[in-house]
Amino acid sequence: MDDEPTGEYVSTLPGFLGTIDILISKIEAVMLAVGVLLMAANTIANVIGRFVFQNSIFFSEELNRILIILITFAGISYAARHGRHIRMSAIYDTMPPKGRKLMMIVITLVTAVFMLGLAWYAYGYILTQAGRGRVLPSLQIPVWITLVWVPVGFFMTGVQYLLTAIKNIIDKDIYLSTAVLEGYDDDEKEV
Repeated sequence: MDDEPTGEYVSTLPGFLGTIDILISKIEAVMLAVGVLLMAANTIANVIGRFVFQNSIFFSEELNRILIILITFAGISYAARHGRHIRMSAIYDTMPPKGRKLMMIVITLVTAVFMLGLAWYAYGYILTQAGRGRVLPSLQIPVWITLVWVPVGFFMTGVQYLLTAIKNIIDKDIYLSTAVLEGYDDDEKEV
């Protein structure tokens, strides 16, 4: 069973870093909640329209595509925050604690660099799309607006991994994220 916290997120980082961590958690929460609720409402409305009124909502598919992008890229940041990312740890698990700590710092820093790099390239891609002037067929909104969530999600994920690296540098324990200690199944503890 998933033991996700239901209360408000409290950062374990000190000062300004904690403020950044909490701000990102609130942005993620809003993006995920709004995205999922809008997608559910849109899908239900479209099904009702199709079966009750024999008429689908003409923009429903495009809207759901936009919401999938939003949920996906907010979700990668959320997964990083809660230590739910994929781990391939055969070598990592055989190391002593000091080696695992150093490796976790390197892994999170390298991942942060890649995520921030992807955010930069995604931003460039959005500028390219904006220059093309393409619009969605049904909603008639510029395509680039639908992709704004990509660099935002990559940026938030990169910052989250950077904060995890900092947490591992300043704390004696080994953290998968700013609030999740390393371990498996029953060993992992969200602080």
